[in-house]
Amino acid sequence: MQSMKMQELEALGKKCSVNEEDAENEGVENIVKKLTKPVEPALYICPTPIGNLADITLRVLDTLKQVDIIAAEDTRHTRKLLSHYDIHTPMISYHKHNSASSNEKVIGYLDKGNSVALVSDAGTPIISDPGQSLISECVSRGYRVVSLPGATAGITALVGSGLCAERFMFVGFVDRNKSKRKQALERLKSIDCTLIFYEAPHRLIKTLEAMLNVFGDRNVVLAREITKRYEEYVRGRLSEVLAGYEERAVKGEFVLLVEGNSSEENSGNIHMTGADLVNEDGISLMELSLSEHLCYFIKNGMRKKEASLKVAEARGLDKKQVYKLSVDLEC
Repeated sequence: MQSMKMQELEALGKKCSVNEEDAENEGVENIVKKLTKPVEPALYICPTPIGNLADITLRVLDTLKQVDIIAAEDTRHTRKLLSHYDIHTPMISYHKHNSASSNEKVIGYLDKGNSVALVSDAGTPIISDPGQSLISECVSRGYRVVSLPGATAGITALVGSGLCAERFMFVGFVDRNKSKRKQALERLKSIDCTLIFYEAPHRLIKTLEAMLNVFGDRNVVLAREITKRYEEYVRGRLSEVLAGYEERAVKGEFVLLVEGNSSEENSGNIHMTGADLVNEDGISLMELSLSEHLCYFIKNGMRKKEASLKVAEARGLDKKQVYKLSVDLEC
């Protein structure tokens, strides 16, 4: 019985193997066509490039060619990708503003036995992109959902960041509202694994300031324009990276990777805001002078940038003015 199974496996391997001569004579695309099964009626989750058009799998390309319809976040954007690879499959629009009606439209295609591919503008659908409600609806109604592997900005950045990749948590975009953003970061402050965020250029500075204020001066990596011509990794402490971006034009889409909470951070209360703390004499920090308040944090190991943000928030002052005071402060 065991030898028979081995023979079957060997036969299957020979059937699916591609030698160098075949690849040279027939071309990779023809070989893939031979080995790829025709798509069956289902919803196919198809990752697309996050910047470099070459970063797409042969299987995704084959699927996009074979399905009956493509549900695209932005049909104009996806048409550029399809034109590049000479794919002429019809498309329908699927984005967060029309997901309710589009869900029923896609379900209608599946009801008729059609195959549908879901794509976002870049990367893997539903990862900070629309599509979650559609997939949930298909699963609940018993339709087959096929997830194809491919590009994801967060994972690509994590692998190249140098931060711990054994354990990580994907967060995505933080709330634009200042109060909600702070609350969200406070909930993440005790997490001890690498945190992955996405951020737009016009909100980068405010997000870094909020992270420094809540997390403390942790190591951070900013991955910008991943896989594109001007790809860049900026590494350092939050205060250092923030100071650097305050002095330069902020362009491109960012992945922010923040190291997890260490045992040292958990052991003390120095990373609290400062409004409720008292010094060694039992005096509330709010009763101290501005300089004394700053020195309290600086003497306890904080960098001046971080101390300034915390004091400014606690006292309702302008953070830039407080930082200017701290620069020449000798504690």
